[in-house]
Amino acid sequence: MIEREGIYSDRPVFDESGIYRDDSGVLHYEDLPESLVHLLVAAAAGHADALALEEIGGGRLTYAELLAGAERVAGGLAAAGVEPGDRVGLMLPNGNDFVVAFFGTLFAGAAVVPINTRFTESEVDYVVGDSGAKYVFRPGEQLPSGQPLRRLEAHREDMAAIFYTSGTTGFPKGAMLSHENFLANMENVMRVVPLERRPSVSLVTVPLFHVTAAIAQMVPTLGNGGRLVIMPVPDIRTLIEAVATREIETVVSVPALYWYALVQPEFAALDTSGVKYVLYGGAPMPPDLVHKLMAAFPNARVGNGFGLTETASVATFLPHEFAADHAESVGFPVPITEVDLLEPDPHTGVGELLIRGSNVAMGYWNKERETRESFVDKWLHTGDMARIEGGLVTIVDRKKDMLNRGGENVYCVEVENVLAEYPGVLEVAVIGVPDEMMGEKVGAVVVPVPGVPFDTAKMVAFARTKLADFKVPQYVWVRQDGLPRNPGGKVLKPKLRAEAHWEQAIF
Repeated sequence: MIEREGIYSDRPVFDESGIYRDDSGVLHYEDLPESLVHLLVAAAAGHADALALEEIGGGRLTYAELLAGAERVAGGLAAAGVEPGDRVGLMLPNGNDFVVAFFGTLFAGAAVVPINTRFTESEVDYVVGDSGAKYVFRPGEQLPSGQPLRRLEAHREDMAAIFYTSGTTGFPKGAMLSHENFLANMENVMRVVPLERRPSVSLVTVPLFHVTAAIAQMVPTLGNGGRLVIMPVPDIRTLIEAVATREIETVVSVPALYWYALVQPEFAALDTSGVKYVLYGGAPMPPDLVHKLMAAFPNARVGNGFGLTETASVATFLPHEFAADHAESVGFPVPITEVDLLEPDPHTGVGELLIRGSNVAMGYWNKERETRESFVDKWLHTGDMARIEGGLVTIVDRKKDMLNRGGENVYCVEVENVLAEYPGVLEVAVIGVPDEMMGEKVGAVVVPVPGVPFDTAKMVAFARTKLADFKVPQYVWVRQDGLPRNPGGKVLKPKLRAEAHWEQAIF
């Protein structure tokens, strides 16, 4: 086992074979394809006639057809003036065209710039302008087509994509991801879930313009000759129909979508015996839901992945064996990732989470100051406040998003994780409520599970058994609509503060 730096588990949870440390201290896998271009070419050579893509409500493509389509798109881009090193915007919804355009861009020697399809026109203009995109794939337009082109000059250290982060304030930052960032994350996913190294069928329920679906799901599935079944939009009944009829083995989604699926009447009759992996992330995971997922998918391994755009998706993973008893945690560092804490509080153990590894981005496009501030001596300063105990990482809040109650720091995510454990809570967000004496008091915005009786007083009483008194919500707003989120899926807490209808929760 390789000797690790920073804070880590003494117990090797994942396969750490074939890893080396470079001169700057960063861990790498020894055997990876040279680039994403080489990855798809090899997959198509070994699985030419196998199905690669299946768009629900759309068409199907074999590996041979995907390869040919990507080469024609590359030729079309070259004819449109795209040259190696250029950036190409990719503003397409989930579907086969997204994948063809993604690889077509790489085959042309350019870098992909995925654009959130929910962005406003001004946000799209900013991303296109900031990245200097030479061409933009847009919804409703035919993919460019030309003489087949396949550039094989790309290397692992070359930039493959720029994914723009979706911060809650200010303009998004473009995280530059290398081919190795993608490929290292593919190997991480294979080892931590762990996935079998064979063709399998994976259901995409989340947007491909995010790193979760594009890097942690699309690349490992295609790299192993598997079939990617793509849902154009998140939809409960489509998810259930896909599991029932399309031989799905892997499902990746967010906790809320799983909740809604499990409470559908038709789910009880669903045969889930073929599903082998049920993976989640992106929001606090109620322990009760973990148990329900385990019961609903009896042959599946469950697991929680945590990461950022800047870590090319997964940086830590909570495997099946720990999922039920440690639902509040985001798990252990993946094999080529090391973690540490910056200036941990001597009393709480909480500090800013630092991450280092060959999955960490090259920096921010066109933003030298932000790059210097966030990428320091190969360590990514995440802005997430965390504690690490026994190797398990627990996120307690964003560095700039905790509230101060009378001089006591309250980490919102810590409170959210506890409230998420209470039966009947579907979504929860904790924010500060202005108070003349205390400065701020703790407020909880709760979205209950549809059809489940919900008792605010009992939820607060439950919180008192888990939290220090100053962390227990003193105000609650039970909201029937889902939490408002930005195009990247992050909860819009300023909007909640502006709209809140508080009920005092001192029972």
